[in-house]
Amino acid sequence: MELEINETEKGMNKILVIKTMTRQEVDTAIDWAAVEGWNPGIHDADCFWRADPTGFIGGWVADEQVATISVVRYGRSFGFLGLYIVRPDFRGKGYGMQVWNAGLDYLEGRTVGLDGVPAQQDNYHKSGFTPAWNNARYEGRGGGDAVSGTIPLKSVSREELIDYDRQFFAEPRDGFLECWISRPGTQALGALHDGRLAGYGVTRRCLNGYKIGPLFADRPEIAEDLLVSLKAGIPESEAVFLDIPLSNAEAFALVERHGMHPVFETARMYRGKAPHISVARTYGITSFELG
Repeated sequence: MELEINETEKGMNKILVIKTMTRQEVDTAIDWAAVEGWNPGIHDADCFWRADPTGFIGGWVADEQVATISVVRYGRSFGFLGLYIVRPDFRGKGYGMQVWNAGLDYLEGRTVGLDGVPAQQDNYHKSGFTPAWNNARYEGRGGGDAVSGTIPLKSVSREELIDYDRQFFAEPRDGFLECWISRPGTQALGALHDGRLAGYGVTRRCLNGYKIGPLFADRPEIAEDLLVSLKAGIPESEAVFLDIPLSNAEAFALVERHGMHPVFETARMYRGKAPHISVARTYGITSFELG
């Protein structure tokens, strides 16, 4: 993808070049996300790229990267939009909207999801997105003792994990998932019921502390066991973050029991038909950037 768009600013002609980002340029997007306070995981870019290497679009003016957006395609029917960032010194010039439109063109014909902060939700609505539920990021601390009801996720077969994950996501995400659970510093645990996978959770190192995501469980007590064991693998001195759908009352009760406090909120929004996924058994969103 490469487009050239002329923009006029104070009598000067500016050419915005829109093109697919390289792997190294995705690192730039992650760096910008860190500056915005989004606290990305230190290995997120590896797995984001694995999900869809052509799903990252940027804008350049005079060879300077000025905007980013991720528009990752899953399967044949779904896409997720994130990492929509314009460099602060280039905001208000229309460059972001051009990159936004190029990203939506890339996902044409698909249902598109995003997790939008409150300040941008009206703008997303103007582009055809409607809210499905609200999320909140909660912060707590690591530490404690693991419980006996959890197992290393690597002991579960690849096929069983992928099948289970499909109950919580619109399309298969095999490559992303294999990367997500295997990066250095990652802890991935599962829980069984009657010999079958009934929940799993993943922690990853971030610039500040650790994030838990996803956290999926068939029952509240399974989510509790997973959260306790995941926190046990994190030092007490470290912050722990969990992004929950507020429509899941049991997820809200879980973070309350663990003394976690809200940091900020987003809304899950979709353009097109919302996918049929189990929000009621979602105790932790995988990633606000990729869904």
